[in-house]
Amino acid sequence: MEDAKIRENRMRRMAQRQGLRLIKSKRRDPRALDYGQYWLADISINGAVAGGQFGISLDEVEEFLMAERG
Repeated sequence: MEDAKIRENRMRRMAQRQGLRLIKSKRRDPRALDYGQYWLADISINGAVAGGQFGISLDEVEEFLMAERG
């Protein structure tokens, strides 16, 4: 099984190659709705493209980055 930090860094590099930035929630309270969640932001407009209000999981980040968008 791939270490979580290694996987997170791999997703960060994938996002960067697509002109996106991976942002991780800074919450430290496991009961918070966005604890351990992520957002993808478009670097050119500095706006969120995935994650919404409460963020998405690392699995969902990977799905988003692997999806073909035209």
